[in-house]
Amino acid sequence: MSQTITIDPVTRLEGHGKITIQLGANGEVEDAHFHVTQVRGFERFSEGRPFYEMPGLMARICGICPVSHLIASAKACEAIMSVRIPHTAAQLRRMLNLAQMVQSHALSFFYLSSPDLLLGMESDPAARHIFGVVAAKPELGRAGVTLRRFGQYMIELLADKRIHPGWVVPGGVTEPLDPAKRDEILAMLPEAYAAVGLALGAYKQIASSFKPEIEVFANFPSNYMSLINEDESIELTDGALRFVDAKGAIIEDGITASRFTEVIGEAVEPYSYTKFAYYMPLGYPEGSYRVGPLARLNIVKSMGTPKADVELAEFKQIAAGPVESSFHYHHARLIEILYGIEKIEQILNDSHILDKHVRATAGVNRLDGAGQAEAPRGTLHHHYKVDDNGLITWANLVIATGQNNNAMNKGVLQAAKHYVKDGKFTEGILNRVEAVVRTFDPCLSCSTHALGQMPLILSLVSAEGEVVDQVVR
Repeated sequence: MSQTITIDPVTRLEGHGKITIQLGANGEVEDAHFHVTQVRGFERFSEGRPFYEMPGLMARICGICPVSHLIASAKACEAIMSVRIPHTAAQLRRMLNLAQMVQSHALSFFYLSSPDLLLGMESDPAARHIFGVVAAKPELGRAGVTLRRFGQYMIELLADKRIHPGWVVPGGVTEPLDPAKRDEILAMLPEAYAAVGLALGAYKQIASSFKPEIEVFANFPSNYMSLINEDESIELTDGALRFVDAKGAIIEDGITASRFTEVIGEAVEPYSYTKFAYYMPLGYPEGSYRVGPLARLNIVKSMGTPKADVELAEFKQIAAGPVESSFHYHHARLIEILYGIEKIEQILNDSHILDKHVRATAGVNRLDGAGQAEAPRGTLHHHYKVDDNGLITWANLVIATGQNNNAMNKGVLQAAKHYVKDGKFTEGILNRVEAVVRTFDPCLSCSTHALGQMPLILSLVSAEGEVVDQVVR
């Protein structure tokens, strides 16, 4: 008889998900899926709101990466306004996004994944968490806390709130940078540099011990997409998208936000509330691709900062072409943290960073606008339509997790087939299957949305936990 192994919930993720592994009569893995079991639908309940409210509303989608939603949303609104924001505002936004990237990557690496990396995939689940890391590796635990605190506190200094800040608005930002805040951030940089340097050194020492996991953690050829500058350096806030194939050859370049939906489509599968994004000229699923730190480092030619460029050159020695195993997302995150700290320092030394002109104003000049930015997990796209009064009539969001969805599912299947034999498995084996998903650091609360049709089950549950009624679409 066939059997299903269910991992519910998948732990150390942002949001609610589960994994199912289907075994055949011989006990061998026949199929496996990663299920996103929550649905949000922000697009629908934003309809009727004034477009200028959208950045603040969209930031509420996620408490981990609200800044990326703020920026992508504001850029969509600026397309509706037909304005170009001031240079200083663009630099301040870039710095805010970098601060978010540092804290989010620190959360992913140290809090969610380092218990596996530093304590072992087979370690006691009761101690396999950030407190276990602090107890076993105090200096690395402190490094993780330091980097997360640096990013979060910097967001608070710039935008007045660590979670769901409203500083980024259509046209720029609400207020300029105070000199005292600039100096305070600069004073925090040496400790941040030391922390990420310690983490990179520790990771390189242990990475070789995970060669078996590297071989089967979503290790296969795929397409990749990310923003990139004209000089082919990394870009998180502006620029256009580049799409490359499994060998790193450019398939399409210069994909602006206004062209995004011309080339990227979304497919639906019955087992998840998250869509599956794909490059339309290649069709689905052949056009599936990966985004995020691994994709960005595979695509760019340089980081544009000296220390991160040294690390990028070393990273690219892992493979002759694109680095394929999603296990290397961990390494890529640490390099991006280093880049973020260096870039923040560069921006703070910009001679115009204290300029008072940080916002452009305008009304509705177009009825359609799109914006895109790189979130920590990958490309984020917002697209809005408004009426003559500036009220939202339609909205669509394409989130990084949906763009990684196909790769996550293929990775779960690859690992399950490798580790589960004759229907036998251990807790450590199932933890490895979960850890494949953790490499992508999916944000499941961000990833579900309302565009199109997909299977849906609504349940009315009593206070006693009994299902009173259920509607199925």
